[in-house]
Amino acid sequence: QAIPGHQARSVEALCWAAGERLFGAGLSGDITEYDLERLRPARAVDGFGGPIWSMAANNDGTRLAIGCEDGSVKLFQVVPGSVQFEKNLDRRKGRVLCLSWHPSGTHLAAGSIDFLRVLDVRSGRTTQRIMVNYHVPKPRKHECVVWSIAFLSSGTIVSSDSFGRVQFWDWERGTLQDSHTVSTSAALSLAVSEEEDSIVVGTSTGATYQLQLLPVKVGSQEKRWVRTKPFQHHTHDVRAVVHTPMALISGGLDAQLVIRPLMEKVQKKSYEAVLRKFILPHRRLVSCARKARLLLFQFSQHLELWRLGSTNKTGKDGEVLPVSRMPEHLLQLKSKGPEHIYCSCVSPCGSWIAYSTASRFHLYRVQHEGDSISVKKVPGVPKLLLPAYQLQCSSDSGRLFIGSDRGSVHVVQLLEPGGCKHLHTLRPPAGTREAVYLLAASADGSWLAAVSGDWEVHVYSLKHFKHHCTVPTYSCAVTALAIHPATNNLVIAYSDQQIFEFSIPEKQYTAWSRMVQNRGLHRLWLERDSPITHIAFNPKNASQILLHDIYMFCVLDKSLPLPDNNTLLVNQSTLKQLSEPARQRQLHAFKICKKFQPLLFADLLDERCLVTVERPALDISAELPPPVQQKKFGT
Repeated sequence: QAIPGHQARSVEALCWAAGERLFGAGLSGDITEYDLERLRPARAVDGFGGPIWSMAANNDGTRLAIGCEDGSVKLFQVVPGSVQFEKNLDRRKGRVLCLSWHPSGTHLAAGSIDFLRVLDVRSGRTTQRIMVNYHVPKPRKHECVVWSIAFLSSGTIVSSDSFGRVQFWDWERGTLQDSHTVSTSAALSLAVSEEEDSIVVGTSTGATYQLQLLPVKVGSQEKRWVRTKPFQHHTHDVRAVVHTPMALISGGLDAQLVIRPLMEKVQKKSYEAVLRKFILPHRRLVSCARKARLLLFQFSQHLELWRLGSTNKTGKDGEVLPVSRMPEHLLQLKSKGPEHIYCSCVSPCGSWIAYSTASRFHLYRVQHEGDSISVKKVPGVPKLLLPAYQLQCSSDSGRLFIGSDRGSVHVVQLLEPGGCKHLHTLRPPAGTREAVYLLAASADGSWLAAVSGDWEVHVYSLKHFKHHCTVPTYSCAVTALAIHPATNNLVIAYSDQQIFEFSIPEKQYTAWSRMVQNRGLHRLWLERDSPITHIAFNPKNASQILLHDIYMFCVLDKSLPLPDNNTLLVNQSTLKQLSEPARQRQLHAFKICKKFQPLLFADLLDERCLVTVERPALDISAELPPPVQQKKFGT
């Protein structure tokens, strides 16, 4: 799940503390604790030193060290409900860009520009100061930025710097033990394995490198650090890396998260041996006004409303039709203040737009008069439990459902010509501390399904404003859900790629859902990385469920048999080459299309029209600063 930022200034450091508590700090100078149950910033404490560039927790997570703009290192104690300032350590000129604790918790290593230093935690004094650019040839002498640092249990300090070097230092003597130039540009991040025998390094060229501690020769006790494996899975800066027992994980400026398995740790060819890439957020950033044929796009601090283009031509399957009316940008709504937008929606008729930030809920009435459009803020919006985590309108545009804190869903009536009224607040019978992050309303206005952070799915009757039932709890998070307009069956997709169908009137799983669980889904379907993010239904065929993730669009036909693991899952091109009798024998429930570029959104406008929103990875890269250019031989 995503935790929206509470302010516009960037977060420069994150770390975990005792009790699985997550803290962040950045240019605001505050230390912020994030509420992982409610998915929001919980509280902030002044860091007392201006902008914060680095933060690290000791091994048991009971103390936080922060590195500040003014060159100071400050210690905080992690106490229940907050953090408390403990003391200042020795201050030196130059911002503190990285920090690392010795596993014993007695010393801290701090990296700055041109030098790193070791601080004694008890006395607060600097016990060693090491100039990192001492060995640089004079023609290349200029600022050397220590971007990342690690303090090993042996007393060795590992640093990565703007000269592309990974260096190993004896902290007691202040001497250089070993140095590896892994890149012609900056080495930005590093992480050490739990056994301290392997290091992963991220660079500004988008490459990651692995260094391993290996014997000098077979049978020798003497070991040296050796650069063993380069990987090029990013196009821009690799700002963050993690070394797990089974994989190297990297996060880049290109908005990709890459998991690269360590093949020597993989025992057999399986799902664990597959390189995995994750792009785009797994939450809704686009909403559709079907009747008005409008799309609302959510950005961090503004919304854009667009009218879809149209065509008056028809064609064959696969043809691209000429556009008779171009898409039109109708309006832009800017959020006031530094807070980011949590969620948004547009009503099916296109006359209402709602969005929420951390502290405010906004509702607008949109007037369409011919080709002109006007927008007016609705006054007297009810004061609700904020923030809202999910917004959804009813199919008749008469009600707005607001998913909020502690499992609550507020039901607001939308009134003409431009007002609203709070009708009721729905709550789960047993209560919960978790926020609601997914909603699904039935087309007939009778039912509402809500998913909270504890993965429970509650169904409410909108006629009586009462809790109707709870779907049996499953062991994975819900990624998408929808209610069938004809049968009122609730279709649920989970993060492990399982699909369930639950009959709301009968309060039990359907026969088809039980059959799916008994037979099992295809192995390749279950091994997909990208979760289902949206579910819809074909109005012309009640047995067809429409699903999509980032990489594919799928029509799941319940009237056809499920494929087994020996059957080709993506078989559309194969079927076209077969005769009709042979095609009928090869048909199965999954019809999968992978021709789209990364999909942000897909939904039916009507029974004959599907709208998709693609976000090509190259478009994202084009908006980023240019990567480090490397001159190639012969160019």
